[in-house]
Amino acid sequence: MLEKLINYLSKEMDIPAQELNRDTTFESLHLDSLDTVEMLMDLEAELGVDLELEDKVATIGELADFIESKLD
Repeated sequence: MLEKLINYLSKEMDIPAQELNRDTTFESLHLDSLDTVEMLMDLEAELGVDLELEDKVATIGELADFIESKLD
């Protein structure tokens, strides 16, 4: 899942994937709440799972862990 998120963010934000890792924060990428909602909607459609965030996630790794918990 981490690799999928890194590839998605790399493509959407035109950032080399090598610059993104598990500890990269969404704040450092300058993602606002609208960007985050759009990303979650895209991932929901692709994965066929509801990704309603209960808590704020700060890093790519935290989001990957959250999505994996919803897929189990």
